[in-house]
Amino acid sequence: MSIIDGKNTPMTTSSGAEKAPMTAPPAPEEGRSRKTSWLGVLRFDKFSGLYLAVILIIIFSLWMPTTFGTPANARVIAASAAITGIITLAVVVSLAAGVFDLSLAANMSFSICLLGALIAYLHVPWVLAILITLVAGGAVGAVNALVITKLGVDAVIATLGMSSILAALSFWVADGQTILLTGTNPGFTALGSASLMSIPITVFYLLIVTLLLWFLLEHTPFGRYLYAIGSNAQATRLAGIKVVRLQWATLILTGFLASLAGVVLTLQLGAASFGAGLPYLLPAFAAAFLGSTQVLPGRFNVLGTIVALYLLAIAVKGLQLQYPDLPWIKDLVEGLVVIVAVAITTRTIKRPKLA
Repeated sequence: MSIIDGKNTPMTTSSGAEKAPMTAPPAPEEGRSRKTSWLGVLRFDKFSGLYLAVILIIIFSLWMPTTFGTPANARVIAASAAITGIITLAVVVSLAAGVFDLSLAANMSFSICLLGALIAYLHVPWVLAILITLVAGGAVGAVNALVITKLGVDAVIATLGMSSILAALSFWVADGQTILLTGTNPGFTALGSASLMSIPITVFYLLIVTLLLWFLLEHTPFGRYLYAIGSNAQATRLAGIKVVRLQWATLILTGFLASLAGVVLTLQLGAASFGAGLPYLLPAFAAAFLGSTQVLPGRFNVLGTIVALYLLAIAVKGLQLQYPDLPWIKDLVEGLVVIVAVAITTRTIKRPKLA
């Protein structure tokens, strides 16, 4: 080995073989390093929706300070998104297991009509009526599971058919009318219209459901098994996991959550409005797919869904206040979000196999 005049020359061994010259590694580009560090700190890859929500709040508040930038409007957004949030979390559970349950909104509508009929027509005590309604919602999920797992019907077809059946049942139960419940026990309507610390009580319902499902999906074997089924049901079955049993549990849970969303909406309105759950289907899927790009990018997750839920709620509410003469703007935003979010999701996660 020789080093002459401070220059690196090829290193030779006793055998005469040459080794590669010793050179210092190239210095990292300062700009790229700084950019990477900032991105790492801010975590744009996980929390871009949260940053965008804050930006939208600032823009709309400066643009419409007397309408958007008010505590009253914030409470309206929080309360309205809470109902959507509960049924959206039902969508997340089903998608995590690779099952597209398109009957959730119809199940929500049926639960609204059933609850109203039990209280107004049959004079069932409202606590018992709520329990019966929630059990009925879970039973709808059980029927879906039976058709999908035992009869072998594709999940999309089975749940679409169930949607039509539930629409017919809803019309029969409520006679196609809105059932007013304002004359019932005051405690019934207080459960939906009360506020705690100026925050609508429905927000706390969403918070409770969010925490329970977050723990269930992220910190229990049940949640890990659901994600495994959604990724590859056949491999999960070969690993000894009871796939069919878990799919039953998933569909029953999603039916229960859809029914819960209907109950909470009825409590909030003080009335059982026929078909009130149907408009929630598209927003729920939009928030669920957009949520799969947040917090835990690449899979359907609870916390990311909540971020996406309120991002959509803020964007839609701001545009509705600015353009009140455009009633179609909500559908436009939600439709675009579904397309974009699904396009992003298909690049980061495997498309779930339909059960």
